[in-house]
Amino acid sequence: MHPLKKIYYFIIFSNVLIASAAVAQCLLTYIVLGLPSSWYVVGIEGTATLLLYNFSLFLSRPKKPQESPYLRTRWVFGHQRIFWINTILALGGLVFCLFHVHFYTWLFLALVGMVSVGYSLPIFRFYGKPGGLRQIPGLKLFHIALVWSLSSVGLPVVEAWAAAVPIDWAQANILGLLKILFLLICTLPFDIRDMKQDSYYHLKTIPHLIGEQRAKLLCYVLIAVHICLLWIVPFNSPVKLGLILTDMLIGIALYVVLFKKSVGYHQVYLLDIALLVQYFCVLLLVQ
Repeated sequence: MHPLKKIYYFIIFSNVLIASAAVAQCLLTYIVLGLPSSWYVVGIEGTATLLLYNFSLFLSRPKKPQESPYLRTRWVFGHQRIFWINTILALGGLVFCLFHVHFYTWLFLALVGMVSVGYSLPIFRFYGKPGGLRQIPGLKLFHIALVWSLSSVGLPVVEAWAAAVPIDWAQANILGLLKILFLLICTLPFDIRDMKQDSYYHLKTIPHLIGEQRAKLLCYVLIAVHICLLWIVPFNSPVKLGLILTDMLIGIALYVVLFKKSVGYHQVYLLDIALLVQYFCVLLLVQ
């Protein structure tokens, strides 16, 4: 295998890319709300995201992973040493950062953790069988968006509030709601791509409920709504421009690449990269 392909697989399959995206989204909150950055909060965001996604992979481990039709599953359980090393490092980093934040941040993290874990853990019963919140039809997309908004917006805000930093609560709440909408835009194409895989795990996502073509149309509608809302929210102009520019780039990527019939499995990871691009677009424009 080519070395670049090995690096590519490592970045996306080891969850390093999604953890980096979480860090970028957390830093974006500090820029938009004008709050002093806490690198301990940023560290918690990155390590906790890595642990959560690794935990989700572990729970979904099939009996014979090397016979799975999905490359991601085969790669992860074929490189378990990498899986456990980055899990242990992330856990160590998380514990270290936790000792440098306030008690109220701990309480908020516990809430976010319960919401996150409740999605996968079989702590409920559906039709007489144990299951997690993931078994509720259509919930997957909204659950992911809510958790990301709580962690990437709520976590920095709660820690800043605990440190007696003045908070513009109106802007914070607006940013949280806009973040949910933006995450819906970024995650819906994954659900469209994973329709067969989700059926394998008996999950009924939005594309299953409304159909693939309507789900694609919904992506464009959500982008348009997000752009319209950005025009009227009380953010400064460079921030608005950076956020709108990202929406436009996502729309172009969906039309030109991601929604083509010949699109490859891995090209949808461009939307994980979009979470990083959004941060850098805003960062460059506000300076």
